[in-house]
Amino acid sequence: MQIREAAERLGITERMLRHYEKAGLMEARRADNGYRSYTDADLRRAARIRDLIATGFSTREVLAMAPCLSDEGAGPCEDGIPQLLNKLDQIDRLRADLDAKREAVLDRLAVLREAVSTESHATRVPSKRATNKNPSMFR
Repeated sequence: MQIREAAERLGITERMLRHYEKAGLMEARRADNGYRSYTDADLRRAARIRDLIATGFSTREVLAMAPCLSDEGAGPCEDGIPQLLNKLDQIDRLRADLDAKREAVLDRLAVLREAVSTESHATRVPSKRATNKNPSMFR
């Protein structure tokens, strides 16, 4: 099948298929007219590539898992286990970093809300003490 039909079946663009080829992830055969031609095995390989990229793998990381991309062996691919575990560790580190950043934003938001609430209350109830014209938002 030609690239258009292959891309449609995979739910990706023709450009992505060409990108997989350029990155060395797959090799498309060429018909006599020079058009790319894809077999069912090529589609299964491209689907594996697409799925790995969708889960956060870069094309370089997918290339390191090349033995797991083909139909050869037709069984579980032990070579992929270390890469999947490594990716899981990376995701966990990113998640912890995002959680820490989220907590920092929530803390700053609470401080800001308290400062706004205090200043709003102070404007309604005049006080004899001097007011600060430029209060810090993160006191």
